[in-house]
Amino acid sequence: MHVTLRQLKVFETVARLGSFTRAAEELFLSQPTVSMQVKQLSDAVGQPLFELTGRRICLTEMGEELFRTCREMFDTWNRFEMTAAAMKGLKKGRLKLACVTTAKYFIPRLLGPFCDRYPGIDVRLEVANREAVVERLARGEDDLYIMTSPPQHFDIAMRAFLENPLVPIAPGGHPLAAQANIPLARFAKERMLLRERGSGTRLAVERMFREQGVELKARMEISSNEAIKQAVAGGLGVTVISQQALAIEPMTQDIAVLDVEGFPLQGAWHVVHAGNKQLSVVAQTFFDFLCNEARQMLPGPLGQPTTHSQNGVAAIRKEFLKQ
Repeated sequence: MHVTLRQLKVFETVARLGSFTRAAEELFLSQPTVSMQVKQLSDAVGQPLFELTGRRICLTEMGEELFRTCREMFDTWNRFEMTAAAMKGLKKGRLKLACVTTAKYFIPRLLGPFCDRYPGIDVRLEVANREAVVERLARGEDDLYIMTSPPQHFDIAMRAFLENPLVPIAPGGHPLAAQANIPLARFAKERMLLRERGSGTRLAVERMFREQGVELKARMEISSNEAIKQAVAGGLGVTVISQQALAIEPMTQDIAVLDVEGFPLQGAWHVVHAGNKQLSVVAQTFFDFLCNEARQMLPGPLGQPTTHSQNGVAAIRKEFLKQ
């Protein structure tokens, strides 16, 4: 068979993503080019590699066998690249990283020093909601994944590398803003704004309310931190949000951090990868970088652990009022 590595790579990408369009986007090719490469490979093999089921493309039996062969070939090549990178002292390499939307507030501040230290490393960063990141993890699209609530039903390896306290906020001038030790049940009576279902913040908040036996009703679901902060500032309701989403912007009179019992709600950021995947030298280096240096490199509330106590809430409010 006269086939090329380019054809095999295009085929592997289409098979992994289940889409010619998405494969074209990932490979920075036109869709006709992707289709042509797959057709040429199919002609060389002598049998169809994909079949259309409804509006979805599926691998044929021959396609399944070729997909397994491609993964084995590329795994072998990746091991060679890891060896070569180690021999060259990590002078060159690639890092594919995916993170949930809230992580965009601090990941660039870590990637900057990392890229300065290793200028030959090319980084591709994907930012998406938790559901999309979990899907990427299932397909093995990236080297590492940054999230607060790793999926429990996957074969993964993970490690916490940074605290992620969640704090309750309300519009500035809200009656609860001047109160201390607000009962959780009282806070729950307010018009509650929550992130979309599946969000790491939403999962943590729902778990806390469930454990405390307090009913949580979402009066409005909002899919981004920026929008939910603007909604709170506009007087639409109260919410619980990652402290990191507040730490980037100065606190104003439009938003108040509340002193609600049980908050700050402690959580952590995790770096995750597939449990059966051997990390490249580059990915392992960034993994170690996050675990060993993230807390020291993020000053202020981003890098400092917070307690569940009243003093912890007071410290957060004082820190924001300084800004």
